[in-house]
Amino acid sequence: MTQGTVLIVGAGHAGFQVAASLRQHGYGDRICLINDEAHLPYQRPPLSKAYLKGEGRPDSLMFRPDKFYRDQNIELIADRAAEIDRASRRLSLASGASLDYGHLVLATGARNRLLDIPNANLEDVRYLRILDESEVLRKRIAPGQRVVVIGAGFIGLEFAATARIKGLEVDVAELASRVMARAVTAEISDYFQERHTAAGIRIHLGVQATSIEADGAKVTGVSLSDGRHIPADLVVVGVGVLPNVELAAEAGLPVASGIIVDEQLLTSDPNISAIGDCALFASPRFGGSLRLESVQNATDHARCVAARLTGDAKTYDGLPWFWSDQADDKLQIAGLTTGYDQVVVRGDRAQRSFSAFCYKSGQLVGIESVNRASDHVFGRKVLGMKRSITPEQAADLSFDLKASLT
Repeated sequence: MTQGTVLIVGAGHAGFQVAASLRQHGYGDRICLINDEAHLPYQRPPLSKAYLKGEGRPDSLMFRPDKFYRDQNIELIADRAAEIDRASRRLSLASGASLDYGHLVLATGARNRLLDIPNANLEDVRYLRILDESEVLRKRIAPGQRVVVIGAGFIGLEFAATARIKGLEVDVAELASRVMARAVTAEISDYFQERHTAAGIRIHLGVQATSIEADGAKVTGVSLSDGRHIPADLVVVGVGVLPNVELAAEAGLPVASGIIVDEQLLTSDPNISAIGDCALFASPRFGGSLRLESVQNATDHARCVAARLTGDAKTYDGLPWFWSDQADDKLQIAGLTTGYDQVVVRGDRAQRSFSAFCYKSGQLVGIESVNRASDHVFGRKVLGMKRSITPEQAADLSFDLKASLT
């Protein structure tokens, strides 16, 4: 069991949950949550969904009010971590202050991958990951504005759908041959492309943005690799993220496509853990190392580390799940569908309620559901139990998914 101060770097879903779970487990020593944003710790998923539409005030996003941190004796420190002195177990902050730790938790998250083309640094070229970015876009999305979204992943399409609902002219440019290509099957991609196109969003596939066109400091459009030019007043970029590994790397901790941790989320230093979007973790469930970007992964990592620090060490073996709200369609994913070799569709695409059951060598590896929550719940349960149903059973609507779990 850990003793002494627990320092947590990063106040997103992972960082907040470690602090809260430590107190729930009865940890009595000092807990400091280092937050480099000028807000109380907050939820991120609504930033590209409900909040962007104008629903709610910033305080509606906060995990807990300020009183919670006082009552739980969790110190919120508004600063940025600058350097780890592993030998002395000391963390230096950008302000010049330093803090000693018994255990250090790196929940440093990830940052937007920046566009590297001419004029990409103009004021009208925006990103969407943190609250301040969502606030700016919330004020910018007005009827009649023309927006080009670069990248057709979850964030890009969530923003595009919201902007279209708000009356903007929307074009989406994507290098891949289909939308959300890295995340979902072709069956799900095709459905969402059809839905967005029907809503009036113009989707351009297999093209790259080559430059942002401008009149002085004002964006006028985006040039594409096929020679076309799309007029725009605003450009929103969603081309992925980069894990924040620099603090760990400069301290000599092993990093790759994330901060490398073992099955219990420990780095090579027994006094330092890494969790959430920044962590490349060994997964016994999938037989390799993974870095996942999801709220579920961040909060489950946090609970696992809090349990270990209070004397209940366990291997992390969480089942990944994800979701995306795009207009009035909800996409939910259970498991990891990478590497599948067979897809079985269950339900009725025409009724906007269906799922793609993904198999690898006859074994169910993931379920992608559109407006079909019961299939998603089944997927989380059956995959959590490391069980499967046959492709034939998945295709048969008379087969009782729920009963098969007993």
